[in-house]
Amino acid sequence: MNNRYDFIYLFDIKNGNPNGDPDAGNAPRVDAETGKGLVTDVCLKRKIRNFICLTETNGEGLPKQGYDIYVKEKAILNEQHERAYTALGLPKDEKDRKKAAENETAARRWMCQTFFDIRMFGAVMSTGVNCGQVRGPVQLTFGESQSPIFHISNSITRMAVTTEKESIDQSGGNRTMGSKEIIPYGLYRTHGFINPSLAEQTGFNDHDLELLWLSLDKMFDIDRSASRGEMAAKELLIFKHDSKLGNTSAHRLFERLKIVQLDSKNPPRSTQDYSITFDGKPLDEVVKPGESKDLGNGITLIRRI
Repeated sequence: MNNRYDFIYLFDIKNGNPNGDPDAGNAPRVDAETGKGLVTDVCLKRKIRNFICLTETNGEGLPKQGYDIYVKEKAILNEQHERAYTALGLPKDEKDRKKAAENETAARRWMCQTFFDIRMFGAVMSTGVNCGQVRGPVQLTFGESQSPIFHISNSITRMAVTTEKESIDQSGGNRTMGSKEIIPYGLYRTHGFINPSLAEQTGFNDHDLELLWLSLDKMFDIDRSASRGEMAAKELLIFKHDSKLGNTSAHRLFERLKIVQLDSKNPPRSTQDYSITFDGKPLDEVVKPGESKDLGNGITLIRRI
């Protein structure tokens, strides 16, 4: 990779919970000072990983070479580390410090080549069998809603019980009460950064980059859940620099996109309730979906969605 990338990602949700907080009864995460909703970077990374798990397979349900996932459901990470030493035929209890360091370097390289998410996000792999640490070239911020969110806790009924004792206690009523936490609507904005120098170290390449863009576009379509309502990717704006170092700071690029709620008296219920402008112009007038625009100073704006 010879280019630095910064990007803005917009997604929304209707009547669902985009990222529940287990320490708050799984209620939607919220900034207590502003009332705006939050979605963690970890949540978004999980959806990217799930997309790769489902799409980059060899036709038999197994991952393609180089596209296994390190942090996946029910994974035992130390066993993943052992795979590297076994594949390379390295001793796991090397006493010589120099040889141990060489083995760690070789194992780290193998992990980057084998696991897409390590190559992309990095990982700490020094527990158990030591595979070192990797700084990932792709980083995401928390997503933040563009307006304060309104949290609703809906009571729900299940016409069944878990145990026979519960059934006896209810004289056969077999009814269980619960709750479902949702927000009616939220438009979220998150920022991302891609460092080509770190990509060079991990082996993250242009094909991997294309898979990242594709996952951001499609990941909600294969991540449906009754608890998440309708989630959809709305915009993916990519700033491509013509150098590794970059041509300007990311925050100056991000500030050029403004999102303003049109009616402050009524709560938003769709993207149509917002004005989205770039350099003071409607986004559609600046660049169409699927097209790109030269912004000057060695920067190209690419609109993927």
